[in-house]
Amino acid sequence: MSFYKYLTEAFLKERKEKSPQYKERLMQWRRDPPIVRVEKPLNLARAHTLGYKAKKGYAVVRVRVPRGIRRVTRPTRGRKPSRAGRFFSAQLSDQVIAEQRANRKYRNLEVLNSYWVGEDGTSKYYEVILIDPARKEVETLAKNRKSRVFRGLTSAGRRARGLRFKGTRRPKQ
Repeated sequence: MSFYKYLTEAFLKERKEKSPQYKERLMQWRRDPPIVRVEKPLNLARAHTLGYKAKKGYAVVRVRVPRGIRRVTRPTRGRKPSRAGRFFSAQLSDQVIAEQRANRKYRNLEVLNSYWVGEDGTSKYYEVILIDPARKEVETLAKNRKSRVFRGLTSAGRRARGLRFKGTRRPKQ
């Protein structure tokens, strides 16, 4: 087995067994601000498969997103049946929301990809890989890479747009 395979298995085993190390990490993350820049990725194997490289121009940010259905304000004038509910599900996935929040905080960087790192009773945690387009060390990913996350060009955004599968595996509508 390769080294990355061992890393992935260790990461999953730690979560499934709810090891003290995992619980301690979640408690620390709860105390931290919602968006925190980290030195290196927690799940190194997953980060490398998504395009992370340990060199200048790449940054990793951990983002906390609240779990559950979003609460929406009540209509002010009259009762509109379509808007009468209290809780509505978000149109975007939690992962896309995390990517967008990271990009709003770090405007000069572009979102490359993201992956799940943990969850507790109230929050989900994602690590978002960011790149600096101005650096020479970063290879060109696309001709027009401005605001990729807001146009649904990351893998999580493509999933939300229904572009996950192509060809024969694509469900017919």
